[in-house]
Amino acid sequence: MAYTRGNLAVKEKADERGYKAQRYRETTKVVTRRAPLPVKEKLLYMVTVLFCAAVMGGLLWQNASLYNVKRQMYNLNTDIQAISAEIKELTIQKEKLEEQIPQKAAELGYVEPVDEGFMIEVPANAKTGGNEDEITTARK
Repeated sequence: MAYTRGNLAVKEKADERGYKAQRYRETTKVVTRRAPLPVKEKLLYMVTVLFCAAVMGGLLWQNASLYNVKRQMYNLNTDIQAISAEIKELTIQKEKLEEQIPQKAAELGYVEPVDEGFMIEVPANAKTGGNEDEITTARK
């Protein structure tokens, strides 16, 4: 090694040493290999994914059942509205027919009673077990 101006750490020139500088440069590439995941860690990840999928499936199932209930409610409401309209129509038809009762009765020969109330014919001796030929009338 040469002594250069009081410093021994100075690098010598390649020409002074007697051999030429290299024309290529050696490079090394560091390859790092990842170690495979341990079995326990793989199982943990798999159980976590399965749990998340189960929770999502449960939520989906609950949503589907809720949708079905809402759809049934809607169908029942439409049925109720249709039946209500039919009841109104039948009520109107009933009132029209009730108005026609006296006219039809007169056509068939029925007459309205003069007195209010109704008459019941009861045999006179029904309670006593006597003669059944006698009939009395009672008014209510």
